[in-house]
Amino acid sequence: MYSDYYDIVFRYAVSLCGDEQWAEEITQESFFKALKHIGSFRGECKLSVWLCQIAKNTFYTMAKRRQRQTDITPELPADEDSLDQKLSDKETALQIHKQLHKLEEPYREVFWMRTFGELSFREIAALFGKTESWARVTYHRAKLKIKEGIV
Repeated sequence: MYSDYYDIVFRYAVSLCGDEQWAEEITQESFFKALKHIGSFRGECKLSVWLCQIAKNTFYTMAKRRQRQTDITPELPADEDSLDQKLSDKETALQIHKQLHKLEEPYREVFWMRTFGELSFREIAALFGKTESWARVTYHRAKLKIKEGIV
């Protein structure tokens, strides 16, 4: 299956994200998911269509994850190759984690679940016995508190 459909899925992933390296990541993850759930393929469409649908969903999931990560990271200089840039990235990550550990509950837990645990607001709300709106507001406030502490 991999050798037969790799090119189709990869080209589709490139059309979605516009970056070959990211498309490779999407393609690999898509085939992993497809093999894991091959039993759920009902044959109602071509296998290539099913694989591309998995690739599309994988792209959206990865894009959301990347967006969440960039939402909490301050703007950094464009020169990624400089030593100062690398130190700044590590320092920024350290600052974010320091601010995260300073947060009081439930902000810390909700932020952690959403950002690193990749849970939906609905899942977070269910864990706390609260509404989805509560989870969204709590996450947003946690993110603001982290940003305030970094600036």
